[in-house]
Amino acid sequence: MRQHPRNPPIRLTRRGRVVLFCLLLVVAGGLFTLVAVPGQAADQPGPAPVVIVQPGDTLWDIATRHAGGRGRDATMEEIRRLNNLDGYSVDAGQRLTLPRQR
Repeated sequence: MRQHPRNPPIRLTRRGRVVLFCLLLVVAGGLFTLVAVPGQAADQPGPAPVVIVQPGDTLWDIATRHAGGRGRDATMEEIRRLNNLDGYSVDAGQRLTLPRQR
């Protein structure tokens, strides 16, 4: 009976190990790039929504109508921030930029 010769173990030279390591880094970097979640999405394209304050409107009323899922208080503070309002009063005819719906 004839014995099959044993396959010698694969031996890598130093250059081979460096090339293999670099290849693994490239593959790992590519996978990381594909699965990485962006920190924040960019604002939606197009103009920001704007409302013109009607007689009798308050910032509270406007925030209540446009709160969506974020809540009235958070919406009111966002309206103040977007329009650089110091207080909570608004005047009829004033144009207010509203936060985008999420």
